[in-house]
Amino acid sequence: MNPKVDFFFNKDQKWQEEVTKLRTIVLDCGLTEELKWGHPCYAFQKSNIVLIHAFKEYCALLFFKGALLNDAKGILIQQTENVQVARQIRFTNVREIVKMAPVLKAYIYEAIEVEKSGIKVKLKKTKEFAMPEEFQNQLKANPALKAAFYALTPGRQRAYLLYFSAPKQSKTRESRVENSIPQILNGMGLND
Repeated sequence: MNPKVDFFFNKDQKWQEEVTKLRTIVLDCGLTEELKWGHPCYAFQKSNIVLIHAFKEYCALLFFKGALLNDAKGILIQQTENVQVARQIRFTNVREIVKMAPVLKAYIYEAIEVEKSGIKVKLKKTKEFAMPEEFQNQLKANPALKAAFYALTPGRQRAYLLYFSAPKQSKTRESRVENSIPQILNGMGLND
């Protein structure tokens, strides 16, 4: 146990008993406990394996390379269609966690083996993400915007494309594009 992470388990939260039980299970697998992104993160030789996090409706174990796991029990969940690699196992009560402890350990050990093997997930290239028409029109009309966008890192480009594509209404997509132009021209990502 890492004392720097204790605050996460000691704070009054809806899933306190559940996340504490998950911590015990994960630590029993010999991983190193750290605090990353405000959550308990467990690593094998400095490579992230699993993270514990809590949401309004559930708490979860997030496997960083979950897409590479066998998932014999069919319990891994892709959070959204845009998540390429990570997968979650979700819980709504401590009884589920206790009952699944052997399965969870098996998944954790498999995740460690995946990490040791060096296997990587083939990620979608940025050009494979949909580019909304509203943004395409702006790129055609503004060569400086086009140059600035393609000068961004692939991750920043994907973040903008996902952000621009999300709304159903063209008017909202157009507004998002227009509001983001100054930031793109300044070489900044969506969340910079």
